[in-house]
Amino acid sequence: MSRTTRGAPRLVEITPGNIELALDLRVRPDQEHLVAPVVKSLAEAYAHRGTAWPRLVLDGDRAVGFLMAFLDIDWRGDGTDFRSGLWRLNIAAGEQGRGYGRFAVESVAAEIRRRGGTRLFTTWHPGEDGPERFYLGLGFRPTGETSGGQTVGELALDGKYR
Repeated sequence: MSRTTRGAPRLVEITPGNIELALDLRVRPDQEHLVAPVVKSLAEAYAHRGTAWPRLVLDGDRAVGFLMAFLDIDWRGDGTDFRSGLWRLNIAAGEQGRGYGRFAVESVAAEIRRRGGTRLFTTWHPGEDGPERFYLGLGFRPTGETSGGQTVGELALDGKYR
């Protein structure tokens, strides 16, 4: 694929034809401690085939990002709280600040809505170097929960927080 063609961003499934593009995607070095590499996400997607939704973000024929959503997971493990949301978001180092992250979150929101969901959850590392400002700017609100030391945030897709 040429690195020069540009177009509107779009999501595509990971296939044998584009897996190398996905695996080559890297965030900035100072962000590597904040998000798992794509290779780990794809391994987790394989292990969680029923709930993981990995997608490559392309702009024209360029890979600019990777996302992985989780769909209808048993959040507490007791059958009382099923959630969907953004599990991973990796925007390529040279592509940040161009709206691809917003596009990725909006795409996950659209998929959750399509499936009848009204809330989108995600987690982020707290602190100045983390993505908290990005998520808060998109309308996420901290739930007061943590998961693996990360802040849990919720975006109401129907405009109503619980």
